[in-house]
This record gives sequence, structure tokens and C-alpha cells, in this order.
Amino acid sequence: MMQIRQGEQGHQVPERTERFFQKENYWYYTTREGVSIGPFDHLSDARVGCSDFVDFITGAGTSFVSTLEEYGRNVA
Repeated sequence: MMQIRQGEQGHQVPERTERFFQKENYWYYTTREGVSIGPFDHLSDARVGCSDFVDFITGAGTSFVSTLEEYGRNVA
């Protein structure tokens, strides 16, 4: 069952995918913009990196977020 987050309603709930994945014995996480970040030696390191990234994005200006979104579209 998909969890509805604050501010989401009915058909507005986006598809969710697993944020963390392993490739060739290294761990990565994927941003909402579709950018894979890593490699990390352990899943726990990837989780810390992801948390740090979210903290960074929360404080970043809209121009940086727009740049990241554009990069995500270009690598997809």
C-alpha cells in the first residue's frame, strides 16, 4: 500500500520507487530529479549521504534546484 504524504490527495500521489540501490558492490541513492549519487561502500553511508543531500537542498536556492532538475532531464 502506498503511503500518502502531507499535502497529497487521491490521484495526486506520485509513483514511489526505492531510493537506494546497489550496483557492482557499491550503494547509490536516487534524487527526485532522477540523479543517481554515489558510490558508497555501505548502505548506511548512502543513507547518511542522502540525508545530508536533503538538508543541503532544503537550504539551496531555487536556481540550484532548477539546475539539478535540468541535469536530471538530460541524463535520463
